Formats: sequence, C-alpha cells, structure tokens
Amino acid sequence: MKQFIILLVIAISLNSNGQEAFDGHNWEAPYHLSLPKDWGLERFLIPINFAPSIAYKGVEDIRFTPGWAKVKSDEYWAYAFLWYLDGSVKTNKKIIAENLKAYYTGLFNINTDSVKRASVKIIPTTTSFKKVATDNNDVRTFSGTIEMMDYLQLKPIKLNCIAHLKNCADGNKTIIFYELSPQPFTHNVWSGLNQLWLDFRCKK
Repeated sequence: MKQFIILLVIAISLNSNGQEAFDGHNWEAPYHLSLPKDWGLERFLIPINFAPSIAYKGVEDIRFTPGWAKVKSDEYWAYAFLWYLDGSVKTNKKIIAENLKAYYTGLFNINTDSVKRASVKIIPTTTSFKKVATDNNDVRTFSGTIEMMDYLQLKPIKLNCIAHLKNCADGNKTIIFYELSPQPFTHNVWSGLNQLWLDFRCKK
C-alpha cells in the first residue's frame, strides 16, 4: 500500500494546480463513511490527475482492507472508494464502464515506469457493467467487472465491482460508491465492503 499512497500524494499535489494543497487525512467530510479498525484511508481531489477524461469535480475517498496489498490474502485488491461529486451527475452502465476503464488504465500507468511496462505483456483495461436491482436506497445500482493489469504483480487481474449511485439533496451532491474485489460476490470479503455502504450517511 505504501507505493500506492506515495503516488496518491503526487496526484494530490498535481491536482492542486498551484492552489493550497489538499490534505486528505485532515479533510472534514460532510458525510459519514466509516473506517473499520486496521483499514487504510486515502483521499484526493477530482479531477483525477491520472484519469483526466473523467470530467467531474469533487473528492475521492478510499477505504483499503487490511489485506489489500497482501498477495496471499483473501483481501488482496479488496477495497472501496467513494466519489463525492459536485452537482447532479448523469450516469449509466456505459458511463460507469468508460470511467473505470480510464481510471484503471491511468492507475496502472502512474504506478509503473516504461522499463516495467516493457518487461511484461500488457493487456488493455476492459470493463463491462449492467444495471441490477436497486440496493439500499440507491438511485441506481450497477454490477460488473474490470479486467486490467495488476501493477503490484505485473500480471492481469479481474476485479468484480458493485457501483452505487446516490444523490445528497441538501448539498446538491452526487455520490458514487464502488466496491471491488477479485473474489466472487459470494465470498465473505464482500460483507465488510457492503457494510461500508450500509453505514453511509449523506450527513454526519
């Protein structure tokens, strides 16, 4: 996780565009998103430096499971992130897929240099999503997959993903919450990810 955090610091600095730096750890979120014991936290500004085609403004708020970067753990690559976005944001299965394709393509590129990329056969990031039964007061809920390069091991990985869309009316804000893991949806690692969303509140 250390490498990911270092690169997020770089992204935060670049996202500031010369303005006062964004301090994600001390930023006071106006919503409630729990942080379970031993989980990691990172936040940075949107637009996202490594995925500039995602044309939103707001904050990304990440929760890492304790085993996120441990290859032999069932929690490997199991994490969640929330986009707290300005205004009413239109989204559908195609937009979700396009945004995450840009996101994970950029994430691999920022976490690897040209030497590492030349040393492996790189598969392009592919994403596929569908609208599913609406979950827990969502506006809409989506389910899908992200097939990408795992920059920690420099080999392909397939992440399962659930994406939740919610509007926070009082502040004219849109929430998109992503849960991700290579484990099947029946695996117990999803109970912790799902609980984050069950506990979410637009106001503290």
